[in-house]
Amino acid sequence: MHFFIFIAFTALVGIIAYLATKNTDETSSDGYFLGGRSLSGVVIAGSLLLTNLSTEQLVGLNGQAYDNGILVMAWETLAALTMVVTAVVLLPRYLKGGITTVPQFLEKRYDTMTKTITSGLFLSGYMIVLLPIVLYSGSLALIEIFDIPELLKISKQAALPITVFSIGIVGSIYAIFGGLKAVAVSDTVNAVGLLIGGTLVPVFGLIYIGDGSMMQGIETLVASNPEKMNIIGGPGDPIPFSTLFTGMMLVQLFYWGTNQAIIQRALAAKNLVEGQKGLIYAGFIKILGPIIVVLPGIIAYHIFGDDSKVSGDMSYGMLVAKVLPASLLGFFAAVLFGAILSSFNSALNSSVTLFGLDIYKQHFKKEATEKQVVRAGKTFGIGLALLSMIIAPLIQYAPGGLFDYLQEINGFYSIPILTIIIVGYLTKRIPAIGAKVALFSGSILYLISQFVIKPFLFVNPALEKAKENGITDQIELDFIKNTAYPHFLHVMAILFLLNVLIMLAIGHFKPRETDFELEYTKQVDITPWKLVKPMGLLISVIVILIYYAFS
Repeated sequence: MHFFIFIAFTALVGIIAYLATKNTDETSSDGYFLGGRSLSGVVIAGSLLLTNLSTEQLVGLNGQAYDNGILVMAWETLAALTMVVTAVVLLPRYLKGGITTVPQFLEKRYDTMTKTITSGLFLSGYMIVLLPIVLYSGSLALIEIFDIPELLKISKQAALPITVFSIGIVGSIYAIFGGLKAVAVSDTVNAVGLLIGGTLVPVFGLIYIGDGSMMQGIETLVASNPEKMNIIGGPGDPIPFSTLFTGMMLVQLFYWGTNQAIIQRALAAKNLVEGQKGLIYAGFIKILGPIIVVLPGIIAYHIFGDDSKVSGDMSYGMLVAKVLPASLLGFFAAVLFGAILSSFNSALNSSVTLFGLDIYKQHFKKEATEKQVVRAGKTFGIGLALLSMIIAPLIQYAPGGLFDYLQEINGFYSIPILTIIIVGYLTKRIPAIGAKVALFSGSILYLISQFVIKPFLFVNPALEKAKENGITDQIELDFIKNTAYPHFLHVMAILFLLNVLIMLAIGHFKPRETDFELEYTKQVDITPWKLVKPMGLLISVIVILIYYAFS
């Protein structure tokens, strides 16, 4: 029965998306890539949340909460602050320049090659990291919810690639053949379902713990797991409190303010007012995110914590299957499937946009018509989707938790790109060569730091020495492992400052001949929303109060 409900709801979303987009001209760049610059604040907010809130959060972040407790909510609550910064500072500049992609701003600020290198970094990150992780984490959840190995009479090992390719094919159809508006409309429908279904999981989980009473479940959960309720992370935790003031804010600002897969929704706003409304609406809802992506992990720990066969990344799907009534399981699986598709097709649509506009038209066929650019982007998207489906099953062999792996490996392109955008906005004389040097130095130094120096010069020798000294307790070994080298968020902050200094030094000795001025293209009205700053201040106060309450 729940499988039938799953199919019916998924089909309904597809029909709604088709009806909403059938009159959109998707042979033009604005029509296909930005939905005709027609999105309202509500649609932008829904699409932002669904693009972000997918199974890498539901599976990965709940998996971290299963292992480490409430402190991982920093990934959610601090996101609201950077949404405010994006709404107030970055979005007005983006819309003033009438850009379709973030690298297009970099072309105006620096030069064409800087734009191309940045687009290449975005595409490599999407191909190697984001798209495969979305497919992998989504497959883990659906395999547990539907018990696909039992359903198909196959092993879990065989079920993984089958599920990955099933998700990938459906997501590709949305993203490649539907354009941004189809993605955004389906996101909005699924956003409502995910907020409802995602909230029901902890509700039924608490009722399960409390033997029929949610309040009793809350009391039991808090009393039985006090170590999971401390929001202030220590040195050996995945998010030490000090990182909130260094790399955490940089990662969040990159994600919500410069990441093409996210900011493309706001770039498609009909005007600045609607774009700012979308970011602020999403910011308020994001504050409530821990209820959906952290609390279930702690509930799962209470239920499954004594089972050595359960890992953090498995726990969310197992919790859903255990506590949700059969009548709701199909609906939630459909909504979860929509969330998987949202992140997958949003990143894929952004990849198609980056390739078509920033690489194909720029370097392969300068005289290409808009129709040819869209067609070339779609062809590239098909290849990228297939490659991501092939890579996804291999992530099961990656060390550490899924969410930590995602955040750490993203640093190789996020910090260099953030650096040149921030410096590009705040200065007027830094030349293009400064941006190119920062992109290469930031990427290479981060990879060397995290994947050469850290494991081979610090972590492995520290663990070997500890074992030689007779330390065998796994908790103590994990603490040594996590503190042997600076946290990756601190490393990001250090490299960000180093990159800024490099760019300023180059700008001092070899400045641009003229000051950079961003031209107003008048594609959309950039009159700001009169409530954007008061609403942003309210969000900031709420975030501070949350940390005070749980500290």
